[in-house]
Amino acid sequence: MAQPFVKKDDDREDDAEYSPFMGIEKGAVLQEARVFNDPQLDARRCSQVITKLLYLLNQGETFTKTEATEVFFAVTKLFQSRDTGLRRMVYLMIKEISTSADEVIIVTSSLMKDMNSRTDMPSWTKIPWLQVLPSVSGIHLLQTNPEIVKRWSNEVQEAVQSRAALVQFHALALLHQIRQNDRLAVSKLVTSMTKGSVRSPLAQCLLIRYTSQVIRESGVNTQPGDRPFYDYIEGCLRHKAEMVIFEAARAITEFSNVTARELTPAITVLQLFLSSSKPVLRFAAVRTLNKVAMTHPMAVTNCNIDMESLISDQNRSIATLAITTLLKTGNESSVDRLMKQITNFMSDIADEFKIVVVEAIRSLCLKFPLKYRSLMNFLSNILREEGGFEFKKAIVDAIVILIRDIPDAKESGLLHLCEFIEDCEFTYLSTQILHFLGNEGPKTSDPSKYIRYIYNRVILENATVRASAVSTLAKFGAMVDSLKPRIFILLRRCLFDNDDEVRDRATLYFNTLGGDGPVVETDESVKDFLFGSLDIPLANLETGLKNYIQDPSEEPFDVNSVSKEVKSQPLAEKKVPGRKPTGLGTLPAGPTSAADAYERLLSSIPEFASCGKLFKSSVPVELTEEETEYAVNVVKHIFDQHVVFQYNCTNTIPEQLLENVTVIVDASEAEEFSEVASKSLRSLPYDTPGQIFVAFEKPQGVPTVGKFSNMLRFTVKEVDTSTGEPEGRWSGRRVPT
Repeated sequence: MAQPFVKKDDDREDDAEYSPFMGIEKGAVLQEARVFNDPQLDARRCSQVITKLLYLLNQGETFTKTEATEVFFAVTKLFQSRDTGLRRMVYLMIKEISTSADEVIIVTSSLMKDMNSRTDMPSWTKIPWLQVLPSVSGIHLLQTNPEIVKRWSNEVQEAVQSRAALVQFHALALLHQIRQNDRLAVSKLVTSMTKGSVRSPLAQCLLIRYTSQVIRESGVNTQPGDRPFYDYIEGCLRHKAEMVIFEAARAITEFSNVTARELTPAITVLQLFLSSSKPVLRFAAVRTLNKVAMTHPMAVTNCNIDMESLISDQNRSIATLAITTLLKTGNESSVDRLMKQITNFMSDIADEFKIVVVEAIRSLCLKFPLKYRSLMNFLSNILREEGGFEFKKAIVDAIVILIRDIPDAKESGLLHLCEFIEDCEFTYLSTQILHFLGNEGPKTSDPSKYIRYIYNRVILENATVRASAVSTLAKFGAMVDSLKPRIFILLRRCLFDNDDEVRDRATLYFNTLGGDGPVVETDESVKDFLFGSLDIPLANLETGLKNYIQDPSEEPFDVNSVSKEVKSQPLAEKKVPGRKPTGLGTLPAGPTSAADAYERLLSSIPEFASCGKLFKSSVPVELTEEETEYAVNVVKHIFDQHVVFQYNCTNTIPEQLLENVTVIVDASEAEEFSEVASKSLRSLPYDTPGQIFVAFEKPQGVPTVGKFSNMLRFTVKEVDTSTGEPEGRWSGRRVPT
């Protein structure tokens, strides 16, 4: 029982808040629940007891199966009450306890009756927010008992026609979830709803999203400019509700292969939103235009004047998006003006927004290489300002890319990096810059000017940076013979460092470069040693060195004796009862490694032979549930500039033959990736694994992250199991999760 209310003493030191539920026990509350059986129900008392039960459940109190079932049946007796507040509590209680109790199916008739009752007896059904509850309960129940909810289709269809906005919204969401795995049913739903009158703006937004899904799925065989339902979405641009207008505009901008004619009305609407007095509309519009600018920059140029006024917007998110959009759509003559505006703006935003601006400036510099001086100076200035690791790393990465892609920017960029490591607090960035400086510095017109910055790191930094600086000095000595005497002096000083790694590197490089003899030109083998990549796996080298130490010999350790074969564990597919391995998901444990098997497989396919050397392959990831009729998992193959998805598929239905099997990959949330090749399956017989491949190109040298969604598309032929011959045919598709 709840403790009686106690007045707080003003002088009491304990200021903890008083809880009306303090000290309640499960047994006592279950005894109180007997009031649900009273002939004359006390709605207020029943609501209080349900509140206590909900409190116990949300505090982690566990109910046994018997207790949960008894409470469930007792609560269902409250359906006879006409009190609206109590009815709402009943639905909350049913939703919370339905996963623990048995025989929950008995409430379905009450739910369906409450959703569509037209009589005046249950007066609570006249209240819209109460009419919403059955649909919300159905959405939750669909996750655990989908077969029950699917029987409600007719009742839900009637609820979709409701005049109440929230009722129509939730009913449409439930109806779509019931049909979401049936493409034809979803298409019919969209067709019927677009022809009817959807009054609720929220439901209209949902319908636009479902319509976009149908357009996206049918877009494979549809020519741009001839999309089904496009007229409906374009008509929504003239809706009176702003949320519907924006949803329609956003949907049009996300069409694949969208044309300029299709984009124009959407861009016009978004341009009007840029001058809205509502911050949420300005943010939504500029964010959408920012995405459009990545693929269609010319379509957004008409909005540049409106976006320039947003640079001074009080909302920093809006200002950041406006600037980055302008950087993507601006011309060469507007660069200097934008840089002046951005300089005053950068000090007022957080690091995460600064990173977005830096990436946009990098892209702009690559677009207009003649403007590298002003853009490089801007990057160097913000590099000296306060900021976190990710912000500094983004600037350093941008400068490195500009140095590699714009030859004229090399010397000024290297000097900016040298000045940065003079006061850099991040060891990782210092070592990365020193490594890059060792590769690019010797190729400049005056390499000697970088030596001072490098040796300062030997004097002032920690052991990790000192070791990296020693390696950089050695690279200058190997590439620039005129600097060798000075390099030898500096390396000789490093021989007395208090760190083993620094001393060992200094000794190795001093002897390799011939520091004890006359200054001569560096051999090509030495340059290969310093600049070339190690062609021996580190794991193999470590094993060889351990074996040499355990069994010493008078002969020196020979690197050539180390095996160059990559040894890796075979990939094993996750074992699922009743499912056969699919494709290369399981590879035999033998002398051939999984990596070698994958590399041979990919190199044998002409579409992927040009991808180069395989860097890494992932463990197979299941895309389908255990009980589904089509088993699919994916292996991700990573190359230098490509990512290849290998979909291992198995047909588990004896009565079906799948033909023209392809995987449609939606990369709308992976904007930096572009699909370049694919290989489909002509047929997929029963119980015979097959592979489908889709390749994407990614930017080189830039960390990229993306989210891909997949759809398995195929044609089904029904098979006579007695003869094995195909019979009729019908089309179908499935979306793996």
